[in-house]
Amino acid sequence: MAESTHPGRPGIDLPDPRGRTGLDRQGRDLTGNPRVRVLDVEVLACDWSVLRRTTFDYRHSDGHWSRERRETYDRGDGATILLYDPARRTVLLTRQFRLPAYVNGHPDGMLLETAAGLLDGDEPQEAIRREAEEETGRTVHEVAHVFDAYMSPGSVTERLSFFAAPYDGSVPGADTAGVADEGEDITVVELPFGEALDLVRRGAIADAKTIMLLQWAALDGPFRHG
Repeated sequence: MAESTHPGRPGIDLPDPRGRTGLDRQGRDLTGNPRVRVLDVEVLACDWSVLRRTTFDYRHSDGHWSRERRETYDRGDGATILLYDPARRTVLLTRQFRLPAYVNGHPDGMLLETAAGLLDGDEPQEAIRREAEEETGRTVHEVAHVFDAYMSPGSVTERLSFFAAPYDGSVPGADTAGVADEGEDITVVELPFGEALDLVRRGAIADAKTIMLLQWAALDGPFRHG
């Protein structure tokens, strides 16, 4: 019998750059929605994140079935946190370069954001304490869970956990932060809360997670009473 010349496929039957296999099996066994029948899952690319193409049958509201094909980008789940000083009425944000925003119309790609990062296998509370310290230089102990949200459900699988925690702004902190080995070059930015809201109104803060947390802080969070 001739030996197979199949070279193997990274992420499927060979480890991808992160050592994963079987990436084509995710999503095949979904049974929660009787209107959806998953037929096939293909891995189109896998490096740090995974791009899949899923073929499925979908039953519409009028009863007819159609065959659909969708691509999903899986970068893992993440967490973000709003650090605030209730006494000084300030928030602690970060500024860093974001290539996707830069290539899609942002003037310089330097976005003001709340600290955030991927879970990397940790629980959200543990991950966000790690990310807050890495990105702002502040050690965070108790964090309050605010809500979870799918940030781009039409194409990206990521579910983001939102948190908030106080920090002591009377203690000097770092001006820059980030993990150099991961290419991070982060400026730490402290702003009066009212100024941060004004930057949202003027479009100077254009990051969705940051806007959501600032609006939560004004409506239901630490600055809701003025």
